[in-house]
Amino acid sequence: MVNLNLNSHMDSVIERRWLTIFLSFLILFGFGAGMQHLKVVDVDFRNHFSKDDPRLIALEELEQTFAVSDSVIVAAAPKSGSIFSQEALSVIDALTEQLWLTPYSTRVDSITNYSHSQGFEDELVVETLVEDASTLSDSDIEHIADIALNTQEVAGRLVSRDGRVAGSIVSFAVPDENRQLAKIEAVDFLTETVNEFRATYPSMDFHMTGELLLNRAVRDALNEDFGILGPISFGTMLLVAVLMLRSVWATIAVVLMLIAVVLSALGFTGWAGFKFYGESGAAVFVLMAVTVAHCVHIIEAVQKNMRRGVERQNAIIEALQFNMWPVFLTSITTAIGFLSLNFSEMPPFRVMGNIVAFGTVCAFFFSVTLLPAALSVMPLRARSPVSEKVEIFDRFGRFVVSHHVTLLWTTGIVIVVLLLGIVRIELDDNHLKLLDDRYEFRRSTDFVSENYTGLEPIEYSLSAGRADDVTDSEFLKQVDAFAEWYRKQPEVAHVFGITDIIKRLNTNLNSDNPEFYRIPDDSDLIAQYLLLYEFSLPVGLDLNNLIDVDRSATRLTAVLGNLSTNQKIALDDRAHTWLQQNAPDLESRATGVSIVGAYSIKRNIVLMLIATITAMSVVSLLLFFVFKSFKFGLISIIPNFFPAAIAMGLWGYFVGEIGVSAAVVTAIAFGIIVDDTIHFMTNYLRGRRSGMTPSDSVHSTFRKVGKALLTTTVIFGLGFIVFGASGMANNQALGLLMVITVVVALLADFLFLPPLLMILDRTKGEKQTPSG
Repeated sequence: MVNLNLNSHMDSVIERRWLTIFLSFLILFGFGAGMQHLKVVDVDFRNHFSKDDPRLIALEELEQTFAVSDSVIVAAAPKSGSIFSQEALSVIDALTEQLWLTPYSTRVDSITNYSHSQGFEDELVVETLVEDASTLSDSDIEHIADIALNTQEVAGRLVSRDGRVAGSIVSFAVPDENRQLAKIEAVDFLTETVNEFRATYPSMDFHMTGELLLNRAVRDALNEDFGILGPISFGTMLLVAVLMLRSVWATIAVVLMLIAVVLSALGFTGWAGFKFYGESGAAVFVLMAVTVAHCVHIIEAVQKNMRRGVERQNAIIEALQFNMWPVFLTSITTAIGFLSLNFSEMPPFRVMGNIVAFGTVCAFFFSVTLLPAALSVMPLRARSPVSEKVEIFDRFGRFVVSHHVTLLWTTGIVIVVLLLGIVRIELDDNHLKLLDDRYEFRRSTDFVSENYTGLEPIEYSLSAGRADDVTDSEFLKQVDAFAEWYRKQPEVAHVFGITDIIKRLNTNLNSDNPEFYRIPDDSDLIAQYLLLYEFSLPVGLDLNNLIDVDRSATRLTAVLGNLSTNQKIALDDRAHTWLQQNAPDLESRATGVSIVGAYSIKRNIVLMLIATITAMSVVSLLLFFVFKSFKFGLISIIPNFFPAAIAMGLWGYFVGEIGVSAAVVTAIAFGIIVDDTIHFMTNYLRGRRSGMTPSDSVHSTFRKVGKALLTTTVIFGLGFIVFGASGMANNQALGLLMVITVVVALLADFLFLPPLLMILDRTKGEKQTPSG
């Protein structure tokens, strides 16, 4: 019944080819119209986090509470000497004034506008640390340097501890409305300002870093990837198809299929209301690879039939009869693999998974409707057979059959050895290293991190319990003890909190006696200190970034050096344990982009492992049903599982560190590499059920699909390897891992799967050699 229905479908497609083409385009236009509703989201590192992530929610609440959102550091460093010179301080002062003009900025903190306090008997005097730098004497500069390098709020925050680099911290409140345009406006202003200062003051270096700049740099990198590497990837895949198919009309058919599948998938995204993230754009290239692979399988079979003398229309029908079932299976299993990305907490990857899943279904639909109908109206001609290539796979099939035992043991040992490399992998996803050093953001970030201060803050909102209790002496002593604990941790570059200011004020108002650098015992006295100090602060430099509006909570920030994901989590665990044991009333989990990212990566690795296992289980059940055999269903899973694991093992041996790409590469790879296995298994079982021995069936399968499997692997490999040249670490890793995976998958299907089939499917008394 299935064959009758299949034949009827083929006949209908060919006989009514113009109607089929018309209806296919009608469906294409219906889906494609959804592109007008496509919502493209600006690049934002926080898009990688789930909106209901409790640590992300805590971060957003902290930023709202303490009147600060995004911030940027603009670092200035003389090319020789320290920043404590009249010229350098004048430049920093001018830079600070200019940065106040940045759109959407709420405050600028630097060494020149730092509010330094001094005590004169019972009087507190608060003055800007640097007043008119051009008039400073050598003794004035020496006094400024002494204050800056010996004040907790300045050293390591506004100036490097060696005095060579100074930083201006610009805080922003970017509006939710037109947020994308606001960020562009702010970054453009900062970039123009820094470029002007570089030109005006060539004796100094200037560097910028911060989340706003990261998002802009990533957007530029993605534009380069998709604007330059994307067309190269597309051109490479198309070139391989042209070389293998050797037909202009076949190439036109492939391009037609690519347009139909990609437009339908993107249109579906718009109709479904999904947000299209920049990071989701990789879905387009995955779909192109899958579509080209389908086309190659079908068109190559058509050409092979025509070379045998079959008339064109019948050649198309026979090619579809031969490939429709494996193409259907690969489409379904690929869709299942990519749907598993919905297990991820990261919205860009969920969207990518859904786009590819829908697109692969479209690829199958158009492969059995639009493609054969289009081929039937094109003047395809049969080319003379290329006997050399046929002989290659014929000889290779004989070699595999003749040495199947040796190959099974050899490949098995190699697989085990390579799998051991997985234990060498360390998960590390530092967003500050997302770009390589071809981008100015990465160069500036490295400079600031190595010469100035840490760049990954851990944030705490510590509650006193009631309004106005933030000045409670016992509460502040606990906060101070926690801050001092953090300062003793080797991973921490700087700690900043309200207690540093209170201890400084207590010292000032006690004749600057260093013995009074502590939290006073009298809560009322602390409240008076802060009130006096706040009245003395200039506009825009109040304490709202450290104390909430109802004065019931304070903010503590610990800035980290370069740490791995596991090190960040370990430090947070130690801090939480300290709070539980020493200040249970303050017990709070850390937040901040670096901590949110660390935990998100850890969770996603686990979730994607579950997703992959789930996808494999579903595909296994499907293959058990399709092959009507538990044994063959199980055998088919083995070469699908090992390639991604082996790729990870190789990465562990030669690279070691991997980031968020590890969370998705297995699911993506599984969705793609199953293509080769299904085509091989389908043809093997077709031979077995026609009466062939395992060895003959293996040999026949190599002759029939060996070239197509090699072609699709080359298409996938060359299409993805292009992204190894990306400036983004995640795209580099994803591209290279995918290349390794698809190559390993082909080797597994050629060198491991056939011997495994011959051993486990051996017929009693059979000689394991090809019959001829």
